[in-house]
Amino acid sequence: MFDKLKRRWNVESNIQLAIILFVFSISGSATLFFKKFIFSWIHFDPQWPFLMKALIYVLTIIPVYQVTLLAIGTLLGQFAFFWQFEKKTLRRFGIKLDR
Repeated sequence: MFDKLKRRWNVESNIQLAIILFVFSISGSATLFFKKFIFSWIHFDPQWPFLMKALIYVLTIIPVYQVTLLAIGTLLGQFAFFWQFEKKTLRRFGIKLDR
């Protein structure tokens, strides 16, 4: 399983793969931490209509996760991997970056 991930992500060592998986896990947890602050700042109410809640999630949580992922990845020396990952993700949303 890990060899398949290493080939798919073009990762050379098990240490690099462990760091990448660690970054994904920490970024997800950090995003949930930031979510509390963001949602209290906008006075989020769970009683709001579903479409409004969904829109708020998409407009806040997805960008926060992407920035957190890139920031933590950079701090742990994996900027190149996560920058390529971010560009691929942004292309899925219709945003193309040449660099």
